[in-house]
Amino acid sequence: MKKTFPVIGMACSACSANVENKLRSIVGINEASVNLVGRTALIDYDPSQVSIEKIKQEISNIGYDLVIDEEQSVDQLEAISFKLLKRNTLLAWLFSILIMCFSMGWVNVGGKDAANQLSLVLALSCIVLCGREFYVSALKQLRNKMAGMDTLVSLSTAIAFLFSAFNTFWGESTWGVRDLEWHTYFDASTMIIAFVLTGRLLEEKAKDSTSSSLRQLMGMAPKTARVVTKKQPVEGEIAPEQVPISTLEKGDLVEVHAGEKIPVDGDVTWASSFMTNDAAYIDESMITGEPTPAVKRVGDKVMAGTIPSQGKLRLRARQIGEETSLAQIIAIVQQAQSSKAPVQRLVDKAAGVFVPVVASIALVTFVLWVAIGGWNALPQAIMSAVAVLVVACPCAMGLATPTALMVGMGKAAEHQILIKDATALEQLRKVNALVTDKTGTLTIPNKKIVDFTAADNLEPEQRESLKLNAPEAIEALHNQGIEIHLLSGDKEEAVKYWAGKAGIEHYQSGVLPVDKESLVKQLQSQGKTVAMMGDGINDTQALSLADVSVAIGTGTDVAMDVAQVTLMGDDLSNVPAAIELSRKTVKMIWQNLFWAFIYNIVCLPLAAGVMHLFGVDFQITPMWAAALMALSSLSVVLNSLRLKYKKL
Repeated sequence: MKKTFPVIGMACSACSANVENKLRSIVGINEASVNLVGRTALIDYDPSQVSIEKIKQEISNIGYDLVIDEEQSVDQLEAISFKLLKRNTLLAWLFSILIMCFSMGWVNVGGKDAANQLSLVLALSCIVLCGREFYVSALKQLRNKMAGMDTLVSLSTAIAFLFSAFNTFWGESTWGVRDLEWHTYFDASTMIIAFVLTGRLLEEKAKDSTSSSLRQLMGMAPKTARVVTKKQPVEGEIAPEQVPISTLEKGDLVEVHAGEKIPVDGDVTWASSFMTNDAAYIDESMITGEPTPAVKRVGDKVMAGTIPSQGKLRLRARQIGEETSLAQIIAIVQQAQSSKAPVQRLVDKAAGVFVPVVASIALVTFVLWVAIGGWNALPQAIMSAVAVLVVACPCAMGLATPTALMVGMGKAAEHQILIKDATALEQLRKVNALVTDKTGTLTIPNKKIVDFTAADNLEPEQRESLKLNAPEAIEALHNQGIEIHLLSGDKEEAVKYWAGKAGIEHYQSGVLPVDKESLVKQLQSQGKTVAMMGDGINDTQALSLADVSVAIGTGTDVAMDVAQVTLMGDDLSNVPAAIELSRKTVKMIWQNLFWAFIYNIVCLPLAAGVMHLFGVDFQITPMWAAALMALSSLSVVLNSLRLKYKKL
């Protein structure tokens, strides 16, 4: 069984890596892929070997939560979580400002000792009330020999707090008697928590935008349906009963009025509209991209999520719940967004060792400061180590790839392009050769022809018209540097005619399925990255062999099952659009990774105080380190969101 589950509690790439590694270590799970931005886990597991309850418990043991209750609203859980995050953020800022007022002497509370003691109480309150989750998560991870962003935050705030607490009671007797200046850093410990929580709050708001396309798809499914209690095929005297969609069964008779969403896939049993008493007009643009309403009569099939623009109809439920076309489209998009591009797996490996490496750098920073400046430099050594722990940000690296992929795949879905996995999205940009079928892929057969033997005597244009925007799509593909080959089992004159009409230079007629496969192999042997586009069973061999396989949504189920990319409508301009989207998405990923790595390369030495070696009195303090860390993560998410507004 393969299913996507929401995961609550992940904050950085180290978190998602921890969840993924834990899932893969559980007996009975064949494969697992965790999406940080989508906050989901795609799990391929054997129910006979491991239960979902067991998986949930194992994930809970390392500080996260797997949502397995289908009746439990993930949106509600996330809303509660966001509300709590917002409250903690505001409270942390309140504590931080109060502590700063006392420590800076802006508010007189009776001397330095009283100010420090009051600051200690406030800082401890902030850690317990606002930062508790950091410590709980870090301890759970530590027990499982894991580490994440929570480890760095809890370690840095604990060091700053404990050192300040020591100075509050023993600072004068330890440092003062040696004529050394001493300070407390309670404001640093609370400011770190405040800035990190602020960063997460802004990230959550921004990340919601990256999954807006998926939420739009989910919003297409209605919550209720009109069921005709007396299962009669035509309109009768008994009024339909409004029921929750979850109670529907196959075979139920459902009535839908103009403007309402069709709740199931079904077969029309009765239809009527203002224009005719035997048909209804259905807006299927959200599924197929076709702007013109489709005419539906008795016996025709309709899909969940589509809307009667005129009239009303009754239909017999054929597919319900997760079996509907809409539910399968949503599942494909969810699984695609949870899948990982090859570059992301490299980032995950880096994130897995990032936290221990940063902790080591912080330790080295502390040791060097003490070695160079002696015990007089102890406060400086501690604050430098804390700044290093805080400024290091695996979050930005972890968000770089999934945010861009989620936006890219969501944008593809808006254009009726279903991309099944991240690898396909990354591979599309490399395509420089396209092999395409003719009938049903490049052309539409004339439905008025009923005598197929007589069709051979007709001119090509009378038989197989070109699909919407076909010549424009071919020209756009040529402009992208893609070599196009048209293959068909049809006669030479027909294939030549349509190749000319479409603007395709390379074509072959009278081919068999094995010939299509052979051409794909031949082009690949020449070093080309080959995409195969088809719609029928005879295309499946070539589709499965191609580097990227593209199916037409109006074609056979077999072709769509094999293909990595499915075009839901007949508009072929979506093919060059998909390739352009791939190029823009991968470019965005590399931009994000570049800035994430540059951030750490620049900020880590500045936080460690390396500028002092060159006589420059400049260093990133723990408070500014927390602000920069939050800013780096947010910048990656916002950069990815730019993809939503780019034209294809």
